[in-house]
Amino acid sequence: MKVAIYCRLSEEDRNKQSETDDSNSIQNQKSMLIQYALEQGWEIYNIYSDDDYTGADRNRPEFCRLLQDAEAHRFDIVLCKTQSRFTRELEMVEKYIHGLFPVWGIRFISIVDNADTANKGNKKSRQINGLVNEWYLEDMSENIRSVLTDRRKNGFHIGSFALYGYKKDPQQKGHLIIDEEAAGVVREIFTLFAQGHGKAAIARMLNDRGIPNPTEYKRLKGLRYQQPKTRNSTLWQYYAIADMLTNETYIGNLIQGKYGSISYKSKQNKPRPKELWYRVEGTHEAIIDIDLWNQVQELIRQKAKPFKTGNIGLFARKARCMYCGYTMRSTKTKDRYYLKCSIRHTARDACIGSFISVSLLEKAVLQELNQLAEAYLNKDELQEKLVVNHDLTGKRKRLEADLSRMQQKKQEYIKGLRELYIDKVKGIITEKDYIELSGDFTRERDRLDHMIADYEQQLIRLEEKLKNRDNKQKIVEQYTSLEHLDRPAVEKLIDYILVGKRNPETGETPIEIHWNF
Repeated sequence: MKVAIYCRLSEEDRNKQSETDDSNSIQNQKSMLIQYALEQGWEIYNIYSDDDYTGADRNRPEFCRLLQDAEAHRFDIVLCKTQSRFTRELEMVEKYIHGLFPVWGIRFISIVDNADTANKGNKKSRQINGLVNEWYLEDMSENIRSVLTDRRKNGFHIGSFALYGYKKDPQQKGHLIIDEEAAGVVREIFTLFAQGHGKAAIARMLNDRGIPNPTEYKRLKGLRYQQPKTRNSTLWQYYAIADMLTNETYIGNLIQGKYGSISYKSKQNKPRPKELWYRVEGTHEAIIDIDLWNQVQELIRQKAKPFKTGNIGLFARKARCMYCGYTMRSTKTKDRYYLKCSIRHTARDACIGSFISVSLLEKAVLQELNQLAEAYLNKDELQEKLVVNHDLTGKRKRLEADLSRMQQKKQEYIKGLRELYIDKVKGIITEKDYIELSGDFTRERDRLDHMIADYEQQLIRLEEKLKNRDNKQKIVEQYTSLEHLDRPAVEKLIDYILVGKRNPETGETPIEIHWNF
């Protein structure tokens, strides 16, 4: 019998020495479950471990991988410390423990609360456990929400990261104190803008002097920071300056609650109406004095120009610079709209820069779209004429081969860890040797975990594109003979567009369109 061990630890009960270490609780869970499996004479297929995840999180990476392997019947038993380690949701108990696991031929066992699907007599107790865990989740969520709301109303900072220019007060939870080194840069930015310098010009000045942007500054100082969703960079950009100049935190006020969770079962947030925000004045020391703040706000109002108010740009977030990969920024000259590289003018030699008018890009997209339609409808050369993202099928095969090699390598490390543990139990190796060797194995396994997760996400995106490609003729027929594009059409048709710099000799601007089909 092959057994899959699943361990989970959430934020509220973790006890770590450092962010990268498994907590003591996780180690204890693993030791308990490994010992139990060995006593039963079961072969350990794999150990799946999620650290810092709640029992209501359905997107736990190792949990999802466990379910995939269970469906493929790569093992016979799922072993946990308690049923709540697997899930706290009654819906998930019914779906998997009582529903799909029996269909897949998987037995579920949790040691402490004696859950065992091989014992039909304790199904009701498993359901009661699931219901109690569900109530626990709902009550805990409501209690936490109530406490956080109260703290926000009373001017306490609620968040994992302090705004650039501030740091968390180690002596008072929820209070911000000034980080003088970063605050000096903030004051300089406000002063430069008040003196008439533009946002892009200020970014360029900072970049020329080698001053790291907020994310890079926090990384260098060992402070907690939010990972950027787009390409990571050490450079200041126009948007960072623009956001900073209107943030009231710099005059000592806190505005919180701009977003709220959809439900306690989801990590998704949605914007909240402005009247529901929590705004408290004078919660911490100001970096910017009120006179300079008012001067800057007045300049921003004077410089503000109507630009498609209330409407999203035709190619917003779709057009990217061919050379640096950053999303292009919209600009307007007289009555014409343009797209340009967002970092070209914020850092010397950062990028040679891309630039194109919106009308020219629209014309290029329509021209290629009509060419595709002609190939579909008149020549029946769908497979030969349309090559999406340089042969998606070939790329998928390469990704699958690389993923298979990494998974095989990971299994070797897991097997090595299991054998090391058995050698330690038998006294073949010392505790010190075990810790040293297992640490190396664990780090390499974790590195492979991250790579595997990245490759799996790439495969998911490729599969989606391949699926869309199967419907490409229908999609293209729908948009045949368009004279103008609108935003819904762009969203439906285009993944992203790479735009280069105009060739002065030929007068042509290189454009590479990546379609959604």
